Parts: sequence; structure tokens; C-alpha cells
Amino acid sequence: MILSIIIPTYNEEEYLPILLKSIKKQSFENYEIIVADANSTDKTREIAEEYGCIVVDGGLPAVGRNNGAKVAKGEYLLFLDSDLELTDDYLRDVLYEFRMERLGIAITQMLPMSNKVDDKLFHDFANYFMIGVEKIKPHGAGCYGIIARKELHDECGGFDESLTFGEDTDYIERLAKKEPFRVLRNAKIGVSTRRLEEEGIETLIQQYGKSTINDFLGKRTDASELNYNFDHGKERITTSRLAPLEKRVEQVNELKEKYDESIQKIEETRLMVKSSSRRKRDKKVVFYCVCGEGMGHAIRTGVIVDRIKDKYDVYIFSSDRAYEYLNSKFDNVYEIGGFNTVYINNKVNNLKTLADALKRNPTNIKVGYENLYKKARQLHPDVIVTDFEIYATMLSKIRNIPLISLDNIHMITQTKIDYPKDHYVEMIKAKGVIKTYVVKPKIHILTSFFYPKIRPRKHAVIYPPIIREDIMKLKASKGDHIIVYQTSKESRKLVRKLKALKDEKFIVYGFNKNEADGNLTYKEFNEDEFYDDLASSKAVICNGGFTFISEAIYLKKPIYSVPAIGNFEQTLNGFYVQKLGYGEYHEVMSAQRVADFLKNLPKYQKKLDKVKNRNNDGIVHELIYRIEKYSLS
Repeated sequence: MILSIIIPTYNEEEYLPILLKSIKKQSFENYEIIVADANSTDKTREIAEEYGCIVVDGGLPAVGRNNGAKVAKGEYLLFLDSDLELTDDYLRDVLYEFRMERLGIAITQMLPMSNKVDDKLFHDFANYFMIGVEKIKPHGAGCYGIIARKELHDECGGFDESLTFGEDTDYIERLAKKEPFRVLRNAKIGVSTRRLEEEGIETLIQQYGKSTINDFLGKRTDASELNYNFDHGKERITTSRLAPLEKRVEQVNELKEKYDESIQKIEETRLMVKSSSRRKRDKKVVFYCVCGEGMGHAIRTGVIVDRIKDKYDVYIFSSDRAYEYLNSKFDNVYEIGGFNTVYINNKVNNLKTLADALKRNPTNIKVGYENLYKKARQLHPDVIVTDFEIYATMLSKIRNIPLISLDNIHMITQTKIDYPKDHYVEMIKAKGVIKTYVVKPKIHILTSFFYPKIRPRKHAVIYPPIIREDIMKLKASKGDHIIVYQTSKESRKLVRKLKALKDEKFIVYGFNKNEADGNLTYKEFNEDEFYDDLASSKAVICNGGFTFISEAIYLKKPIYSVPAIGNFEQTLNGFYVQKLGYGEYHEVMSAQRVADFLKNLPKYQKKLDKVKNRNNDGIVHELIYRIEKYSLS
């Protein structure tokens, strides 16, 4: 069960059917309805039972909501007042945004079930106020669609049953201290205007105004202070109150007309400016900038772009091998400058890496400017997605274009990672470099096979590794060979050590040759053949590359990782392979260690068999959600 809908009631035979009918019309169906009734004397209970609701005893609203939550089976709790009506796809929209924003507590905006202008303005003001103070003082203007994680509700003790007024705001404030709160932007709920009609707008403003001021002062307001009554009567507007109310409506209508005129002028100006700077287009334009070093960034980008290219006009910018790979698969791929790490004897050489960067920098800037900045002026991208590409940040800041980061390497800066403590200096260096590549994106979408906690005040989310469709289609089996995947020329000495294990067969990729050397079979890279060899292998030997390790885990292949010395990202990946029990990580390769590793394959296989494979839908939906949220158009 995903969602439990909890409704406190008392004599609601007139309004409850409207709410229940609107729930039954929703496209989302994985829910239960719990009605907490406070001993109604009308047909409220019978109506609830007719609609298949679970009925429990209630009381004051806080008591009813808590009683409903006690029997709830859903992962999320949605608290509704009984005089509401759900808008189309309300449940789907609420859950989608709640999950995408990784919230613990949220409230939806209000849409009055009335055509009166003053009703609309009153509720619009309440919505704007809640949004305006959501980061300062989490607030709710009534229980109009409060959604919370059940685990968080239980942890915080639910609603405070000692409060007779403002128990909803108190609830939001307490839960928001534990987990993120938001006024949801995409869903609005239909709200009855009966209290407006019963009390009058001036009375309600006084009531909620006083309670809100008290909230900001840290005080709680009692219902008796406000002459607030939970037992709703019928129409109570008298003749003596009708004349001033009509005058107030006229004033509000005049204000609304002026407001509409101002909004229309602003919108006309905005459209004129937009049309002068952008061509008319049906799709948003996305610039996707990709690091050219290694193939992991390119492979990941290929999977993502293939999923979003029909929805958006995607332009890809990359360098070196990544550019060649992506250019062979997609249109609108442009080459820009890039930087590469220099390795000597399987070890990062920082001096030569820096020297190479300085030597290439003038050319890189020229090429980057011509193919990236000029395209930005021509196409006016709505958003930039960067997979650890350095020029994307520069373009984002100069042209004020929203930036989204999607990669695995920012696990180092955004999460509380474990790592070998003797690699502390490398970790600090890595953090420094990473922070210069991607600066203050709107969000970090992280992909990883390990899941540490996200650091406080970091705007990041973690998804499982992005896996190629061809890998997901493979049927894994256990053959008698071991795949060796090394992309550095300096790794040849390491690979030759495997010749000492004469009883084992090794298929070696990464040296661009077809050759047999004893128990070593070298193969040039061919996707189909590589997939078959990987799927039928009994284990893999690799560096610390994220993509290959992720694909090996997906296919349940035990891993022997030898990270490039000085490459902290690879060290981190190898470290977590060992920490999670998927294999071993060693800083040097020896025949004896490989032999010992192979003896322990059943132990590693047992751990890998428990890994639950995921598809790429989650991270694709996340990216689409963020593009829509942050794009300029």
C-alpha cells in the first residue's frame, strides 16, 4: 500500500460524498481511505461504509487524524478535511512531486469551489503566503491536503491532541524540523467556501491572522480565543451583514480588474522579450555537456539522451573518445576542448596532467567558445545538463542558464563517504578539482552502486547506476573464463602477471589487439563479443572505473579491482566493492592475490545474488522533472 487517505468527520453527510466521489475518479488507485468519525448523528458513517472506507472512532480533528494513522498501512499519509474535492489527477500529482523533491512533509495549494472573485483572491493570498514563508516558517492554512511519510509521522508523535486550533500548522512545523517541507506547486485541491459564507471574510482574516502572528511568535492559539466552532451550521449571513459584504465584494472586484490589467501588461511584455530573443519552438532546448575522459561519461549520456531526445531538442558537447562515441549515435553532437589525466605506470602524474592542460588550454577555450558559446547565443538553451564537463558551468554563469549536474563523481563532495584513511590527501585533492568543474548547479543527480547519506544542506539525490539496454538484455551464465578490462597502456605489466595462473583462462580487453599469449587472449573491442564474454564470465578484473564495475554488479560478476594509483574516484569505487562484499580491491595486482580471490568467488557471489537490479526509469524521470522545473521557458 502506497497511500493512506485519512479524513476526520462529524456530521458530514452533505460534503463527504463529494470528496469520496472525487477520490474514486482518480487515475491513481493504490490507496486506502480511512474515515475517523466523531460519533456523527447523521448518515456520515453509513456513507463512508458505502464507499468502502475503513471507519474508526474520531474526536477533535487531531484525535481523528491520529486514530486514522494508527491503522494506516500506507507508506505515505494524506490528511484531508471532509469538505474538500480532489482535482483531476490530484493524487498522482501530489505523490510525484512529493517523491521527486524527497520531502518528509508537504501541503497542497487551495482552489476554492466557488466562482466568486473574492473567494479566489482570499485563497490565492493564502497560497502565496504559505509559499512565501515555507523556508522561514513552515505553515499550513488548514488541513488542505497535508501529506507526510508515515515513518516520520510516527517518529514525531502525530498531531498534538491538546491543541484545539492550529494543530495542522503545529504538526507541519514539528515534522519540518526533521525532514524537508514544501508547499507543492503542481497540485491544487478544491476547498469548500462554507466557512467563508458562515463567518465572513473579515472574521476569517482576523481569526487566521491572529493565529498566524501567534505562530510566528512561538505561541499556540486556542479555539476559544477566536470564537472558532467545529460544528458547522447552515448559512448565517444576516441582512445587517449583507450590505457591507456586498460593498466589500465591489472593492475586491475593482482591485481584481486592476490586478488583471497589470498582469496582462506584464505578460505581454514578457512574451515580446521572449519572442525577440528566441525562435518559436515546440520543444525545450537542452545542452548536454559531457566529460571526454574515459568512456563512462559517454556511455551514461548515451543511455539518457536516447530516452529524452524525443521530448527535447538535445545538443551534445564533448571531446576526445566521448565525442567520437556520441557522434556515432546521435545528431547535433559538437566537439569542444577537454582535459585528460596523464598516467605513468598506472599512476596519476599530476605534474604532467597540469602541463598538458596548460599546453592545450588556449586551443580548448577557442574550440569551446566557437562550438558552445556561439551555439548558446544561436539556440538559447532552456537548461544545461553537465556530466562533469568544465565549460558547462562557465556557460551557465555567463548566460544565466539553469545548470543540472548528473554524474557519479560528485558522490565525493555531496555525500558522507567512507574511504581508506591513508588516502585522505587524495580525497582532499579530488574534492578541490571536482568543485572547480561543476559550480552550484540547481541539483546534483547522482548515480551510484553504494548509497551513503547525503551531506546536510546539499541539494542532491542518488539513483542506482545507469545501465545500457544491451547489458540489461543479457542472460548471465557462469563460464570458465575471467574478463580482464584495462584501458591504460601502463597496465600491461599487471596483466602479464596473470600468466602465472596457468589453470585459469583470461580474456583481455583494452589494448586494441587480437593476440593469444598462453592463457591470455587479447581481443579488440567489439560490443557484441564483449557483451557475450562478460555475460558468461565467472569473474572480472578491472581498474576502478565506475561504469564497468556497475555493469559487472548488474550481471552478478565478482570483481577484483586494481584502481589507478592517485585516482581517488577509482579508489573509492574499489573500496566500496570490497566493503559491500562484491569482491576485492588491491592497490597492486599479484598472481597469488588473484588466486586467493578466485577461491572466494562463492562468498562474493552470494552477496551479489542479493543485489536487486533496477532499470533506468527513476533517474530519467528525475532528470525530466528537473528540466521542466528549472528551464527558462
